[in-house]
Amino acid sequence: MDRVLFEDRMDAGKKLARAMIESESKLQNPIVLGIPRGGIPVGYVLAEKLECELDIIVLRKIPIPSDPEAGYGAVTIDRTVVLNQEMLTYLHLSKEEVERGIERVYQEVKRRNGVYRKGKPFPDLEDRSVILTDDGLATGYTMLAAVEFCGKKKPKEVIVAVPVASDSATELIQPAADRFIVLHVSHSFYFAVASFYRRFDDMVDQEVVEILDNARKRKKQGSEE
Repeated sequence: MDRVLFEDRMDAGKKLARAMIESESKLQNPIVLGIPRGGIPVGYVLAEKLECELDIIVLRKIPIPSDPEAGYGAVTIDRTVVLNQEMLTYLHLSKEEVERGIERVYQEVKRRNGVYRKGKPFPDLEDRSVILTDDGLATGYTMLAAVEFCGKKKPKEVIVAVPVASDSATELIQPAADRFIVLHVSHSFYFAVASFYRRFDDMVDQEVVEILDNARKRKKQGSEE
């Protein structure tokens, strides 16, 4: 049975940062990209400890009509679409239903991108160590879409660093990323990211914006010192 491993997302970020620092791997002009919403507080601490930039990568899972908490793929801001074909076969959704689902999610991704980025362009990733993070991976397809999106930006490497992941998500992401760092891999059939946290509150857009604003202020203060 899985057990609580983290007090909250900030605690998970601290433990994840410790693991990365102890690995003594060299990073080239690193940047942490958090997946909203839960990956942003994890990423904030991770970027703080690694003394690097934090930014956001906006994408979202495509929810299953009968079970919106679960998804069968993900869509990114450049409309990169990753689908879980095995899940789609099981769901028996028509091509039209899938296309409608993709379009609805893409419109929400665009809305969130406008709210979170405030008109700021996506950062240049060329020749940089890109660290993608979230509060946990259930199916892994949202993270896979993030890896594919970043891979188009000519980074030096794409590192996925997460506190916890299911065994199936691990199998999906490990070969896709240049490096995969995970503190705990769960083999539980009934996997839920929230079960590994003592506090796992739902986040709203304003919380994400505040964390990003704080990260930008921290970066500005650091460059002025």
